Amino acid sequence: MDLDTFFVSVERLQDGRLNGKPVILGGTSDRGVVASCSYEARAYGVHSGMPIKMARRLCPDGTYIRGNMADYSKYSDMVSEIIMERAPLVEKASIDEFYADLTGIDRYFGVWQFAGELRQRIIRETGLPISFGLSSNKIVSKIATGEAKPNNQLQIDQGTERPFLAPLSVKKIPGVGAKTFRLLSTMGIRRVHTLQQMPQEMMYSAFGKSGRTIWQRANALDDPPVIPYSERKSISTEHTFSTDTMDVRGLKTLLQRMVEKLAYSLRSKEKLTGNVAVKIRYSDFQTYTKQKKIPYTSADHIIIPAVMTLFDQLFQRRVRVRLVGVRLSNLTHGHYQIDLFEDTEKRIALYKTMDRLRDKFGSSIIGRASAMGAQTYRY
Repeated sequence: MDLDTFFVSVERLQDGRLNGKPVILGGTSDRGVVASCSYEARAYGVHSGMPIKMARRLCPDGTYIRGNMADYSKYSDMVSEIIMERAPLVEKASIDEFYADLTGIDRYFGVWQFAGELRQRIIRETGLPISFGLSSNKIVSKIATGEAKPNNQLQIDQGTERPFLAPLSVKKIPGVGAKTFRLLSTMGIRRVHTLQQMPQEMMYSAFGKSGRTIWQRANALDDPPVIPYSERKSISTEHTFSTDTMDVRGLKTLLQRMVEKLAYSLRSKEKLTGNVAVKIRYSDFQTYTKQKKIPYTSADHIIIPAVMTLFDQLFQRRVRVRLVGVRLSNLTHGHYQIDLFEDTEKRIALYKTMDRLRDKFGSSIIGRASAMGAQTYRY
């Protein structure tokens, strides 16, 4: 199951004016790369991984958005919960891609009907478009999902996997990137059908172990198991500046805003962090990271001072900064524990009110006045 143009779909849920328009996610400066783009933008030749500068040349009238990982994580978790509630074995391959092993469900329900109803439930409860491919093979299911898009579903019956794959471009096979495709093309191999006819030993001699894997996938023989989903051990965010900076006040303001969003993400997932890390990359690409343990918490007013202390310890070179980041790790389930000596009812009520506003209007809707300057960086 794969959420279609996931980042773009989340942005459109929050701003209907983006519907039907070319939307490009990944940054507002020419230094960024495209993280995701709408089908309308793809019509101009824009694709993931492309430099934003090139995307602007191809699609000058597109809407360029930096994006908000806190919002994407929230919606990804919503989909994860729906799938894991129904499917017996689930692997979360990425923020927007899932594998579900439905072996045995056909005895009671029928896998096609079950998967179709699960997909409709996701669409109904989240508003996000999602596609799936159903087959007896994990790799074939992934390829079938790509063929089903946008927002559709496709079943490949057992025994028809090779004929289904045969007419497709070899680029459809997971593991065949641009470089491998060029090499295969020089060998006269552009369609999976041709690859299926090749001796496995020839692919091994040309590409090593990866060549054998590609051949097995082309012949629907590579079927890795579905690996049960395990929760993340850390959450992080970072910002690359369009122009390197030495504005210490601006850097601290941005770090504070980062912490606010990460801490909100912790509270929304009922988690606490016990370790904080700060990352700085200078204009000469020298990168430094420093971390410290803290009492388990999800409160901004506890994490922010720790981050500022780490930043002061790191920022010693007085060289322009290219990137800053924050990581919260050593995560565990739990709710914020009230400090009887420092916390007040007003502070706890304030957190709850702010989080309710973020739940309803997005994580950027409210924050500390001292962090408002971070908006200058389009974070």
